[in-house]
Amino acid sequence: MPPEIADIRIRSTRGAVEFPELVEIWRSAVEATHDFLDRTDFLRIESNLASAYFPAVSLIVAEKEGAPVGFAGTSEQNLEMLFVSNSVRGGGIGTALLREAIANNAVTTVDVNEQNSRAVGFYLSQGFARVGRSELDGDGRPYPILHLELTG
Repeated sequence: MPPEIADIRIRSTRGAVEFPELVEIWRSAVEATHDFLDRTDFLRIESNLASAYFPAVSLIVAEKEGAPVGFAGTSEQNLEMLFVSNSVRGGGIGTALLREAIANNAVTTVDVNEQNSRAVGFYLSQGFARVGRSELDGDGRPYPILHLELTG
């Protein structure tokens, strides 16, 4: 295991008490990777994270030196969200979260914004393959979604 992954601890969320920290991680990640996202949509999503989106999924958190640095949310066999703080992006945290979600939450599918080319590349490099595409996202907004499925 690479040293940057060795010092990562994956755990279940501590619940609503931790949601403000997870929102900060989300904000950091999205501001760095989602330049296509309209500011109004950004603010609407952000305002719903703690109240609607986090409670709807099973959350796992990546910690580094005792502080949350990333998280993933799953529902059934779908990875609904995976975000890593921009300050530690590229250090193996997303890979560790994804591996945990696959191993312990039986994740086999993920939907990803087509415009987020780094995320698309990440999932493809992790064994996912494109099985479909939707012109609109789940809320009917003009952000095309790629539907990916774990192969093998």
